[in-house]
Amino acid sequence: MENLWTRCNNCQKIMYKQDILDNRFVCPACNFHFRLGARDRLAMVFDGEEFELLDENIFPLDVLHFEDTEKYSVRLEENQKKTGLADAVLSARGKIGGMEVIVVAMDFFFMGGSMGSVVGEKITRAIERAAAERLPLVIFSCSGGARMQEGALSLMQLMKTSAALARLSEARIPYISVLTDPTTGGTTASYAMLGDLNIAEPNALIGFAGPRVIEQTIKEKLPKGFQRSEFLLQHGLLDDVVERRNLRNYLVRALRLLLNRAS
Repeated sequence: MENLWTRCNNCQKIMYKQDILDNRFVCPACNFHFRLGARDRLAMVFDGEEFELLDENIFPLDVLHFEDTEKYSVRLEENQKKTGLADAVLSARGKIGGMEVIVVAMDFFFMGGSMGSVVGEKITRAIERAAAERLPLVIFSCSGGARMQEGALSLMQLMKTSAALARLSEARIPYISVLTDPTTGGTTASYAMLGDLNIAEPNALIGFAGPRVIEQTIKEKLPKGFQRSEFLLQHGLLDDVVERRNLRNYLVRALRLLLNRAS
């Protein structure tokens, strides 16, 4: 009986869990968008929920032998068991609206969606594959930023992915970036904001440094809604904010428009 009910993180209303699942993981009462795992995200956008996973044989290593309250190698093993993923990202090939597309989806449930060497490598390979096969690219970002357990190796992924996207742009291959809650740190500072079209889900937290860090630095109180997707849209940092129930159809229309322009 316990599994039949859940509470919305936003409005705190108790409701049937199935009602939220049927509504694409969105609260029917207040429109709060729950975080999605990478597999759910891919299934939601591809035609018939059918797709081919790519680069599944890449696994992270604890090359720095990092340890804080727990060894990094132990954290990796725990998160792999919890999510069933090798790391915090999945890349796939499939069709959206009949158009073949490369889609990358980050998973916040794996170490906060942090970007380490494997995440950067898989995203770079997806970009390079899109360029080689001349397929449009969609990346769903959901990340707390660069993975501190990998130090400078994680920061290198910012330049690596950005350089690959520059080559994709030179090849005139469309890239749509979808920012979800949260998209922060090095992810925002690299591929998340480099799309030909940058869109976000409602009320997604998007930024580089956190609000508290910014307030402490500038010694001022930030405006209400600062770093939320609606605020960024109002100030010209996003192209659109799209509700999840409309997102797939939105992508179909956008891809058709971008592909016609690229041809």
